[in-house]
Amino acid sequence: MSQITAKDAIAKAAKGEITVLDVREANELAASGKAAGAVHIPLALVALQAKEKLPAGKPIAVYCAVGGRAGMAAQALAGMGFEVHNIGGFGDWANAGGPVSR
Repeated sequence: MSQITAKDAIAKAAKGEITVLDVREANELAASGKAAGAVHIPLALVALQAKEKLPAGKPIAVYCAVGGRAGMAAQALAGMGFEVHNIGGFGDWANAGGPVSR
């Protein structure tokens, strides 16, 4: 697991080089939207749903509200064999100009 800047994650996502994963709760997405094209799996369900919802062999860039849950999700995903990068929080993505869908 490694850190990735939001700017780098935005560029890689635009090129289809990474899958962006939002691990916040549904009410958080409803309030703020999510990174455009991001897969949503709440942190509590990552271990159960990652293999079915995330592409095998493609790097994953994960974020939450401020970074703590993203770190936990990244550790779990790395343990499952995924290449994982932690973006930090949704605000990092949005403040760097990342597209947001509501």
